[in-house]
Amino acid sequence: MALKIIQFLNLLAYGFVASQAMFYLLAMSKTQKSMRPASYTELRNLLDNNLQVTLRIVYYSTLLTSLVWFICTLPYSGFLLVSSSIALGSFLIDMVLLLTGDMPINKIIQTWSPETYPADWEAYRNRWFFYYHRRQLADLLGFASLLAGACFG
Repeated sequence: MALKIIQFLNLLAYGFVASQAMFYLLAMSKTQKSMRPASYTELRNLLDNNLQVTLRIVYYSTLLTSLVWFICTLPYSGFLLVSSSIALGSFLIDMVLLLTGDMPINKIIQTWSPETYPADWEAYRNRWFFYYHRRQLADLLGFASLLAGACFG
């Protein structure tokens, strides 16, 4: 029963991470790419300010439950272990890309205002999406792997 609870908590936490990726895939990426610089700057700053604490909780919860779930699957040599390994590896890739790519760019964008932004603001936006799209792929792969493990493991 404890194993199922850990698996459920990991799926739940990872689901929050994957839902952000899905939202960007379905609408937010295209919306942000069509915004004018002042609107884009205002939106990004508001999102970053409002999501900082919430996303930290989600990411730390996902990291913790992914590690615990991976450790719990070590005695199994089959699909469950493979799926938890892929999920953990995918999440670690997301974290590395977040810390080395998106977060430094976020800090730069946080210095802008709707009235004052650099002439090359689109280059920053495009660079942010470069990292974020790779994070999306990692998150969705990891979540799909967890779901497959839950269904077939």
